[in-house]
Amino acid sequence: MLQSKEGQKVPNVVFRTRENNDWRDISTDELFKGKTVVVFSLPGAFTPTCSSTHLPRYNELAATFKENGVDDIICMSVNDAFVMNAWKEDQEAENVTLIPDGNGEFSEGMGMLVDKSDLGFGKRSWRYSMLVKDGVVEKQFIEPEKPGDPFEVSDADTMLNHINPNAQKPVPVSIITKPGCPFCAKAKEMLEAKGMGYEEISLGHDATLRSLRAITGRDTVPQVFIDGKHIGGSDDLEKYLA
Repeated sequence: MLQSKEGQKVPNVVFRTRENNDWRDISTDELFKGKTVVVFSLPGAFTPTCSSTHLPRYNELAATFKENGVDDIICMSVNDAFVMNAWKEDQEAENVTLIPDGNGEFSEGMGMLVDKSDLGFGKRSWRYSMLVKDGVVEKQFIEPEKPGDPFEVSDADTMLNHINPNAQKPVPVSIITKPGCPFCAKAKEMLEAKGMGYEEISLGHDATLRSLRAITGRDTVPQVFIDGKHIGGSDDLEKYLA
């Protein structure tokens, strides 16, 4: 049975990372000493749940975590440095520190190293999250021990709610644009001026004109969505923000 490490210090490990094509050793002291850190650990880079939900949501809420006293967010996985760096680039996860636990030493020290040989993965980390203050685990959320890859309690929202149930989470914003569109640039400037982060969907790269018509019923850009509501173009956005 997987045991919580609340009240205990994190394992003393040196991680082999890659920065600018050079090896760099990072110790647990460097990561945790004198800091408040959120760690979430998962079975593997590029795997479905990890890529679609787990990492992206922590990346999305990173600014909110920092507003609530968190110095860093660390994603830990039993993968090598090359894989973790490639995954970070693929996910555009610039707000999260990805650490390769290549030999599984940290995961083993946490009591979270499990055998996933049935999937061809070998030894991997069980999915969990924890709040670490000055190297000591204050709170840990461990996924239930059941078949498959449960994802019920180690998510970013659960951790943020633990830290501050009243934390103001960012409103989801998406904007459909096309390259060279001055109205799109104007709309993005308005969103940025309000401090509203957004996901940009570019015609010709992420979507087609047919998709634009199907989603919005219009064939002009930009088209802005805020918190699930279709706002419209740049003039509509200006009125909404006013």
